[in-house]
Amino acid sequence: MIPELGLFCLILALMMAFTQSCFPLMGLIHQRSAFLQKWSQPAAIGQCLFVTLSFITLMYCFAEDDFSIAYIAQNSHTTLPLGYKVCALWGAHEGSLLLWAFILSLWTFALSIYVKKLPAKVGVLVLAVMGAISSGFLLLLLCTSNPFERFLPLAPPEGSDLNPLLQDPGFVLHPPFLYMGYVGLAVPFAFAVSALLLQDKTLPWATWARPWALLAWALLTIGITLGSWWAYYELGWGGWWFWDPVENASFMPWLIGAALVHALYLFSDQQLFGSWCLLLALSAFILSLIGTFLVRSGVISSVHAFASDPARGAFILSFLGIVIVFSCMLYLWRGLNTKSDPQVKSLLSKEALILLGNMLLFVATLTVLLGTLYPIIVEVIAKERLSVGPPYFNSVFVPMMMPVLILMGIAPHLKRQRSINIKALLKVIGLFFIALCLHVLWLPKEFSAFALLGLLLGEWVVIVTLYLFLKMLISRQSISLLKMGMILAHLGIGISVLGICLTTSLEIEKDLRLAPHDSVIIQDFEFVFQEIKEIVGPNYAGVQATFLIKKDNSVLKTLLPEKRFFIPRNLPMSETAISPGFFRDFYIALGEPLQGDNWSVRIYIKPFIRLIWLGGLMIAAGALLASFLAFQKMRK
Repeated sequence: MIPELGLFCLILALMMAFTQSCFPLMGLIHQRSAFLQKWSQPAAIGQCLFVTLSFITLMYCFAEDDFSIAYIAQNSHTTLPLGYKVCALWGAHEGSLLLWAFILSLWTFALSIYVKKLPAKVGVLVLAVMGAISSGFLLLLLCTSNPFERFLPLAPPEGSDLNPLLQDPGFVLHPPFLYMGYVGLAVPFAFAVSALLLQDKTLPWATWARPWALLAWALLTIGITLGSWWAYYELGWGGWWFWDPVENASFMPWLIGAALVHALYLFSDQQLFGSWCLLLALSAFILSLIGTFLVRSGVISSVHAFASDPARGAFILSFLGIVIVFSCMLYLWRGLNTKSDPQVKSLLSKEALILLGNMLLFVATLTVLLGTLYPIIVEVIAKERLSVGPPYFNSVFVPMMMPVLILMGIAPHLKRQRSINIKALLKVIGLFFIALCLHVLWLPKEFSAFALLGLLLGEWVVIVTLYLFLKMLISRQSISLLKMGMILAHLGIGISVLGICLTTSLEIEKDLRLAPHDSVIIQDFEFVFQEIKEIVGPNYAGVQATFLIKKDNSVLKTLLPEKRFFIPRNLPMSETAISPGFFRDFYIALGEPLQGDNWSVRIYIKPFIRLIWLGGLMIAAGALLASFLAFQKMRK
């Protein structure tokens, strides 16, 4: 009866979401029906309550090994550790959609409290849009992806186990943070739709939407950073980003989100670029839905994707089509008529440079979208399989982002509605040329001209941002949370770019054939394959190798890579061993056994790779600070 309770809660949640989206809207259309308008907040709270109960019910069933539920039988096992049993809830299609609906209900609940301070008609419309989105996802769950579907009358005695790739601490954190960012972009979307429907220029919708956009973008940044870190150490190939279609699915909303938070700042502060701001708010959430379609529909093959049947893909595509058509028609009808006043006074002002950076981010996102969807379109039309890989993205996307980095160094030094201060700009450029001169003295031959340019641009952002911070300290200016957030985020971008350029140019990769007691010297470090022994885990068996890393006959590190064989799924899995460090990572992956006592071994030396994730966390911290400040302003 417990699974039926969870399913019943989903049905009640759908009824609440439908009530939240329709009845208050009817009350708004018929101005006399104030009673109907009051239903929006209780319905939002009720929806959150019932989705939460359904979520907890499925989690309990996982913990209790209820294999009469098909989803649990396909994604769990009695020997699976309890922590992974709980997290297995979002390990495949049905559960991940339930996680999406659960997080969306939490955002809706928080918004239902927030809108109490807003005009009644705005609160009704915003919650109605959120209710419509929830209705779509709850319908998808109930019609095509029921997580409580039973194996009746006979349930299997044992489950198939969770995918071994997901049996990792990264799986506990990465999906929830990523979904919180994805789903959070629905809030600025709801505010933008409300502003377009009301067409009231006196309503400061951007001011209301900005803290939510910043919070969602910060959480999406954390999710992407965690995913990059997880892929680096779990997949066994030593990478961190491969322009995989599912990686692109989260990266595209992040790019538009970066443009959106800057556009909302200008529009809420100076009423500039209103139509552009609306377009970005609509586009960010649409790209989140496109990402959902790519991951859940089964149209792509990826280590990240959940294979699905055509009915699910058709439902998601239909929902996506409705949202896109509705958003485009609404924007063309009313969005283009949104006028911004005052206008930008100078093409070399801070506002103009931010707009230029926004446009570059938008075009760069379109190039990623084209490279991601083009193989799918060709396969559907011409029945041919094409692959668009890193060469395309690196040659098209990267050059577009280089001017963005230049603008990031200039725009913060400018004042509102004023042209560039030549004296201040010359000081900043002088600092940059000092860095350039240092590279003349130290320039490894491994650096290509492209990588060197990226390195210089990363240093440019770091240097000019630190210069701005020191200038504020020396002049004893009060550094607000907003400025501190901007400084942290911009520093994070520069540091990540430095990490990317240094890692890709200086990394060393060796594929070797080694037996116990063999050794190899790589860049003054001696790697000694000391021994290999058998190991047994809760749901796997395997072998563990011991490697010593020596320098000048002294042992620096001991690494223990493993080759595991997960018994329930009958699948082998490599568990890499990594010695992290600020200046370099030592990375060893144990491959397949070869003839005799030999093993295939892959060894990496990854310089400065930690800068990539340090930068990501700094970006998120900066956005969280700015979000906190924006929420504080709303309370006043």
